[in-house]
Amino acid sequence: MIHTMRWFGPNDPVSLMDIRQAGCSGVVSALHQVPVGAIWTTDAIMERKNLVEADNGYYTDLKWLVVESLPVHEHIKKGLPDREFYIENYRQSLRNLAACGLKTVCYNFMPVLDWSRTALDYSLPEGHKTLRFVWEDFALFDLYILKRPDAANDYEPEIRQAALDKFNGMTANEITLLTNTVLLGLPGSEEAFDLNGFQGLLNAYAHIDDARLRENLYYFINQIAPVAQECGINLCIHPDDPPAPLLGLPRVVSTENDLLQLMNACLLRASGITFCTGSLGVREDNDLVKIIRQFGDRIHFVHLRTTKREAGTRNFHEAPHLNGDVDMYEVVKALIEEEQKRKTAGISDQQLPMRPDHGFQMLDDLHKRTYPGYSAIGRLKGLAELRGLEMGITYTFYPETHALSFANQL
Repeated sequence: MIHTMRWFGPNDPVSLMDIRQAGCSGVVSALHQVPVGAIWTTDAIMERKNLVEADNGYYTDLKWLVVESLPVHEHIKKGLPDREFYIENYRQSLRNLAACGLKTVCYNFMPVLDWSRTALDYSLPEGHKTLRFVWEDFALFDLYILKRPDAANDYEPEIRQAALDKFNGMTANEITLLTNTVLLGLPGSEEAFDLNGFQGLLNAYAHIDDARLRENLYYFINQIAPVAQECGINLCIHPDDPPAPLLGLPRVVSTENDLLQLMNACLLRASGITFCTGSLGVREDNDLVKIIRQFGDRIHFVHLRTTKREAGTRNFHEAPHLNGDVDMYEVVKALIEEEQKRKTAGISDQQLPMRPDHGFQMLDDLHKRTYPGYSAIGRLKGLAELRGLEMGITYTFYPETHALSFANQL
């Protein structure tokens, strides 16, 4: 696989040199400064690309390999009449990215919220800090802070009572912290949604159920995939995180069956998947190895991380990359098998770009301000573990490929 890390741009406390020294050859980035729905111009794209590649004449090459993400405007998700305007802007952004040499574009179709957690600094026994989702705390926010109408229908009686008991014992600062954590915006952003206007964003989806959101997603992908395929771009949808409905909103990219419906809705290979083991792995009913073997040709980008489901609850937290609920050995082995199939078939994009996702905050990074899940040392640890696992599997099952890869590094 091609080893990459996410970089949020010039304000990211993790530098391009940090990513280079970690052993990456690729960068995953996006133009977070461009308003959602606006066209990404070639000038803005080239400015970011040139920034990534500025030191390539002096040090090991880095290339901007993956766009994560080119956001989908909420009016497209809601299927509003002006979605055609935003879809055409999306098409033009794809054309501009292709003209600048970008070939892999990640996106998601989660309504209103992107990823969601209830704690960004959950302490593990080793002293690491990580991300956590607690169903009781999410219910507390929904029921007693946001006070969403009819929210009680979404929670078990014991969860409602436990959330109320906890809420009654919270300080104002604790309530503010939980609110800001749940309402945190896109990854890489330090801005949260405003609580006062948040219910209005949810109300805009009042008449959009699971079926309608799927319909809007399938319409969107069938409008943009032909342009992507013509341009040589691989689109890859990111699964829902967490992979379940939240705040009364449907989520339609959470299961193996969701992926099957989406792949059948648009048969073009350009319409593909970001295979995120963390998001899909939260659900025990998702067989990750089976998903790879079923949709391998449509996997264009890989996020390797694992979570730990907390027994008897709907809670989970980020776990060490090799020691959570995901069988990372079998997952990486299946991904390498997919790469070998592509090699045998002569497919041009034989290597899958991969990034270690959601590293721990640890060591010196405990004393720094970093984007949640994206500190340098934790991801370096994860990448080192994954790289060793990948090399061991390749050496064991594909020794000729391993030898060639090693020779190319000399």
